[in-house]
Amino acid sequence: MLKNTSPIILASKSPRRQELLHLMGIDFKVVLRDVDESYPAGLSPSEIAVYIAEKKAKAFDEVIDNEIVITADTIVSLDGKILGKPQDDAHAFEILSDLSGKRHEVITAVSLLKNHKLISFYEISEVFFKTLSAEQIKHYISTYSPMDKAGAYGIQEWIGLVAVEKINGSYSNIVGLPTQRLYEELCKLMD
Repeated sequence: MLKNTSPIILASKSPRRQELLHLMGIDFKVVLRDVDESYPAGLSPSEIAVYIAEKKAKAFDEVIDNEIVITADTIVSLDGKILGKPQDDAHAFEILSDLSGKRHEVITAVSLLKNHKLISFYEISEVFFKTLSAEQIKHYISTYSPMDKAGAYGIQEWIGLVAVEKINGSYSNIVGLPTQRLYEELCKLMD
């Protein structure tokens, strides 16, 4: 059991990340900062995720002693190409068509900031999609809200139930937080 001896701040507006922390039994408050999520050219997908998670954490320079700030960034990568959040329905259709019938990676990086010390880590999960018809993709886009999701999908939604053949790695990582690893790291910080 995690002894919540330090106040925890989740710097994410993601309802999925908030739900995962609640399910883990962690008390936290949400505090948001505007952060430019651009990154230098030439970074690998995992380096990009870590770079952005750390950038989000560094926006909290006025954290009081003993507070822990959790930031995260999730990236979907297909053959080394980053598939970000869709800009509109047509873009979501294009992304999901690209993922159809293929294996891709979901990388979530997490940064923990406590007493001006930054700890970062990431997890990679492989996701294998079955081939989707144009009608299935259109149904998903019109029925769910893929616009705020990297890779234009949420694995916990309809598409995850009917299109994902298998995953290698952490399911919660694909949702938005590698909870098992996060729990381990938080336990170390609470000691």
